Amino acid sequence: MEKTLRLKNGREKSLLQGHPWVFSGAVARVEGEPGPGETVAVRSEGGDFLAWAAYSGQSSIRARVWSRDPADEVGAGLFRRKLQAALRLREETIPPGETNALRLVHGESDGLPGLVVDRYAGVLVLQVLSAGAEFWRETFADELAELTGCEVIYERSDVDVRGLEGLPERAGALRGEAPAGPVVIEENGLRFHVDVCRGQKTGFYIDQRRNRARLQAYAAGRDALNCFCYTGGFTLNALAGGAAHVLSIDSSAEALEMARRNLALNGLPAERADWLEADVFTALRKFRDQGRSFDLIVLDPPKFAPTAAQAERAARGYKDINLLAFKLLRPGGILFTFSCSGGVSADLFQKIVAGAAQDAQADAVILERLGQGVDHPTALHFPEGTYLKGLVCRKNG
Repeated sequence: MEKTLRLKNGREKSLLQGHPWVFSGAVARVEGEPGPGETVAVRSEGGDFLAWAAYSGQSSIRARVWSRDPADEVGAGLFRRKLQAALRLREETIPPGETNALRLVHGESDGLPGLVVDRYAGVLVLQVLSAGAEFWRETFADELAELTGCEVIYERSDVDVRGLEGLPERAGALRGEAPAGPVVIEENGLRFHVDVCRGQKTGFYIDQRRNRARLQAYAAGRDALNCFCYTGGFTLNALAGGAAHVLSIDSSAEALEMARRNLALNGLPAERADWLEADVFTALRKFRDQGRSFDLIVLDPPKFAPTAAQAERAARGYKDINLLAFKLLRPGGILFTFSCSGGVSADLFQKIVAGAAQDAQADAVILERLGQGVDHPTALHFPEGTYLKGLVCRKNG
């Protein structure tokens, strides 16, 4: 018997427009008692078929769409086709030699809701973020192993968003054995150690790859400050671009140690790099009080607002660090500033940065707008797939 999600009258509009989510408030009734992650037919009040979707009884996102074709059978064959399409997209858009670390699957934007797959050289890191992806977890692992040839698949489903789906956090080897140490990747002619087992996100911020490369064009001869530096991605690119000196700040001693190792791995001059273990907000205020200044500042903070409900609190944090950065910038200085908070729109982020510049009495202009890499695509009808916003600003004077 078909298990069905029947929608309230008129609540099918977003699905018909291509959005992949069905919220609980749109559901009139559930027929057939589907379990977590099971496939349901989503139908209008009148019974018209709308989609095959994965059911989640605990989440406010009650169903996530797998297919809109009534003839499709949800299973290994469908997922294989979707994975092949995702891999083909990356092959077509990322030039050979740019990197061997990239996102292979970006959830809903690749038609695979709740599934994230990143590749680090010969290791795949998989995140399962929804009940539907959890239900088909082993199938995804089988298909990915065959399609990529990677013998090691490590799961990093140790994220709190799983709690919204009623799922426990989990991490460990899904196929093969967990890497004994960091994996070495190549990006933009530089090499990095990546700890896929314990590092932030899936080990590295691969969504910033092209933005790190872009930094090189602004770095020559500049005295730079890299805030929230993690394992030194922007730091190494600044030095590779000819920065005179880079001071890098992070609150994690472990991340800073890895950053030092990455510096040595690339043979970059250690005397042009200093590292500071500190809270960035505290450090920036101290620099302000000391009258320090810089030619180039990078602000790449962690996620302050996962949802729009938290945007107001996040806005204060973003404004504080950008205000301090504008105060610390010398005339003619460049600011690379980012937000990876899904709850903060590009519009709001620009307003926050503009407000920070105004309060700092800094005359500034936007030179470039930056975002996530092409391996993190956004489906046209799923704007939530865009989360990384960046501005390159110049302080005039």
